[in-house]
Amino acid sequence: MSRTIKIDLFTDSVCPWCLVGAARLDQAIAALPEGITVEVENHPFYLDPNTPEEGVVVADMLRQKYGRDPKELWARVESEAQKTGIALDLSQQPKSYPTRKGHTLVRLAKAKGTQHALANAIAWAYFMDHKLINEDEVLADIAAEHGFTREEALAAVRNPEELAITHQQAIAAAQQGIQGVPFFIFDNKFAVSGCQPAEVFGQAFEAALDPSKLQRG
Repeated sequence: MSRTIKIDLFTDSVCPWCLVGAARLDQAIAALPEGITVEVENHPFYLDPNTPEEGVVVADMLRQKYGRDPKELWARVESEAQKTGIALDLSQQPKSYPTRKGHTLVRLAKAKGTQHALANAIAWAYFMDHKLINEDEVLADIAAEHGFTREEALAAVRNPEELAITHQQAIAAAQQGIQGVPFFIFDNKFAVSGCQPAEVFGQAFEAALDPSKLQRG
């Protein structure tokens, strides 16, 4: 019997936990039995809505915020990434940038059916290829591999109206109570918050397929 599960996924492309969480979600989807279709809709969220256009030095920001050596904070997410098959080294991408432009392309990619793949690609370009994802040309190159022409992508990231829509959606997500990402909503019924272990995603799919399991839990 066929079944479709809808997942609303809130992430930010400069969030390392989102990179790992999205990968674990995709692994859980790949492990589902035949006949189950998963529709993932990506939504914008700002890890830091106050990031200046020129970006911030991540290590300095973390020292100021937590009073700890950034390497200590990076070690945990790098370890979790390694368990997921991602050789993440956060010291290789020193700055964090505003993500409104990338979010705008992801939002517009919904109509092309490439939204989730594009969101993953932008995050991968930032963390693994160490690209400057605040630059229009860089984003256009990535989008051109996911259903856009370069001209179309450049027009989108330079369109004040499209950027304003994205900004509104990102702010609305925070106002609606989403305080951290990644954040996953299954069939608009229950949520999974944070970069959970792989088995948690498996349990979430079981609950989506059989709501009585959720009620018992």
